[in-house]
Amino acid sequence: MFKIKVSNKIIDYAKGLLEEHNFGKRGVADGSPAEQLTGIIGQCTIQTMFHVELITGDEGFDHGEDLEYSGLSIDVKTMGRTTDVKDYYVNNFIALQKNYPTDVFIFCSYYIEKKELTVCGWLAKNELDEKAKFFKKGTKRYRSDKTWFKTKADLYEIPNKNLNQIKSPDDLKSQLQDYTAK
Repeated sequence: MFKIKVSNKIIDYAKGLLEEHNFGKRGVADGSPAEQLTGIIGQCTIQTMFHVELITGDEGFDHGEDLEYSGLSIDVKTMGRTTDVKDYYVNNFIALQKNYPTDVFIFCSYYIEKKELTVCGWLAKNELDEKAKFFKKGTKRYRSDKTWFKTKADLYEIPNKNLNQIKSPDDLKSQLQDYTAK
């Protein structure tokens, strides 16, 4: 895992996008405006790290393809947090997104108060069934602090320990290049 300080420029950019576009268009578990903001902040921060153009919202529905790198279609998944990421935390992934034409997921957590994005790791889509647990819509899921929520849709949970571990942006890029070469 590694952390990236999120700039006010990215946060303001993401807020501006949400004022002009509704990014929740799957039809199921589309995410609240706050959840959409978190996702856009994560996506734009990773796009900046990879030196690719930021989302504009004019592209329409992206089918989970947030960026391309080394011939891979990548979907950035970001969860909002109120604490630093712990090794035992999980990343939630809405199951209907499994059918989108992406190759790899990069999982991130955004610590809202600190304006920090933790890049937790990555996972090839074809490893999802092996490394994640599946839960049907309406399942009660308990967090480590004993709070809970009911899933809004069929859901996968991927523990941080099951992700490909990364130490830096360069390490992430190198691992993705190695995966492409296989």
